[in-house]
Amino acid sequence: MGQLTFLELAKKVLEAERKPLSPEEIWEVARSKGYDKEVATQGKTPWATIGAQIYINIRDRKDSPFIKIDSRPRRFYLRALQGKVEVSLGGSLQPRKLEYLERDLHPFVSYYAYYYLKAYTRTIQHAKSAKREFSEWIHPDIVGCHFPLEEWRPEVFDFSSAIGNISIKLFSFEIKRELNFSNLRESFFQAVSNSSWANEGYLVASVVSNDEDFRNELKRLSTAFGIGVIKINVADPDSSEIVFPAKFMEYLDWETVNKLTVINSDFKEFLKRIKIDISSKEIRKEQYDKILEKEDLVKLLKK
Repeated sequence: MGQLTFLELAKKVLEAERKPLSPEEIWEVARSKGYDKEVATQGKTPWATIGAQIYINIRDRKDSPFIKIDSRPRRFYLRALQGKVEVSLGGSLQPRKLEYLERDLHPFVSYYAYYYLKAYTRTIQHAKSAKREFSEWIHPDIVGCHFPLEEWRPEVFDFSSAIGNISIKLFSFEIKRELNFSNLRESFFQAVSNSSWANEGYLVASVVSNDEDFRNELKRLSTAFGIGVIKINVADPDSSEIVFPAKFMEYLDWETVNKLTVINSDFKEFLKRIKIDISSKEIRKEQYDKILEKEDLVKLLKK
């Protein structure tokens, strides 16, 4: 089979899917179906090339097979299919449905935190909080702690303890299945509300839109509020990555830490566990979230 151009690839995907898609969605479908192997060159951001070439094709050719859909993120469709299926030409399209829940991503976050942030995590069960304080804008989904015990010499740790400066690092993670324009602000400011008490707070998702305007806005918010963004790769957990780093906060928000301790037993036990491990100079791994093997993680979301 001959090599496809990016425009031919986009047309092939849109004909098969029969619905408007963004450039990154076109590329994701192409990868899932193996069409990407038919493209001569890919580069580091093939979805950006697809979007640019379709846009130019629409702009410069009156007989372009593509049409632009007025949505955020920008989506494209085929002129020949317009009218054959229902297409919304105004307003945002509904985000696609993923076949797993936010909670299903918790083991992936714990895996990434353990191996790449060197942090031990604890899932916070919201239902354990007092009903009057039950709010998705108060509780982080997962909290974590990085200990210097495994990195410092015993003499250094003893000295830091003596002067009251043990230098642990606390993490907070707010988890979403997908981040795009339709849920960006609500998700981000929920993360700000739930995670800004920690040394490092992160908004985590398995799907993060590659739309250029979306990424620019996400970067702006991350820079302005110090909340980092992590993209979890459910097919290959070791390929998960920090999209935008969190700003390290030297001082904890003790008022929020105290509130979380009062209203949620999981968070209270998490702090007690940290104190015990520091005092004993031994991290009891079994007292934190279980870290699954990579192969077992991948099997979790397979139907």
